[in-house]
Amino acid sequence: MFKKILIIEDIDSINLGVTALLEKNFDAEIYSTKYCDEGYLKIKKAIIEDNPFDLIITDLSFKEDERETKIASGEELIAQIHEEQINLKIIVYSIEDKPYLIRSLFNNKQINAFVIKGREGSVELLEAINSVYNGDMYISPQFANILKDQPVFELDKYDIEILKLLSEGLTQEEISNVFKQHQYPSPSTSSIEKKINKLKFVFKVHNSIHLVATAKDMRLI
Repeated sequence: MFKKILIIEDIDSINLGVTALLEKNFDAEIYSTKYCDEGYLKIKKAIIEDNPFDLIITDLSFKEDERETKIASGEELIAQIHEEQINLKIIVYSIEDKPYLIRSLFNNKQINAFVIKGREGSVELLEAINSVYNGDMYISPQFANILKDQPVFELDKYDIEILKLLSEGLTQEEISNVFKQHQYPSPSTSSIEKKINKLKFVFKVHNSIHLVATAKDMRLI
């Protein structure tokens, strides 16, 4: 079983509850923090000391306070771990229920489990830990079909870049210029227009303002 686990959760009652749950059911070193950047430092320090964490359990959303943070969300932390190819297992424990977000965490960030906070959260969290330890993926039962029912169209990094640039108020022509400057594929204005129209179709919206709002709501940008 896992020997060293880090819990990253900013709500005291949940942090303490998960810690107590793990201490009761597993013979492991259990650590916790309320901040993602502090969690990242703990992960890096443990690697340097040759006593790395083999599992983290993290929320996605963290409330801001007076403390300045470089890594402000669980998504950013997971992205950093993924980018640096840090070898540990990741379980997301969250109230987020957006299908695209959950699918993206599995497909693009390679998390190992997603557990929804709720009445059965504790039971599912224990199931998730055991499943992940045995090399399996786990997702709360109510979301099981999310990974099975893959959409025909999947966003790539250029689609996300277009959404970000639209949110900054750039026109199609200005986005085209940015694509040309960075030598992105299909940089012409007509190609950008086609991509935007495709995104509008995928998200079932009629204009760019609604498209940006929907992307933000889905935490894509």
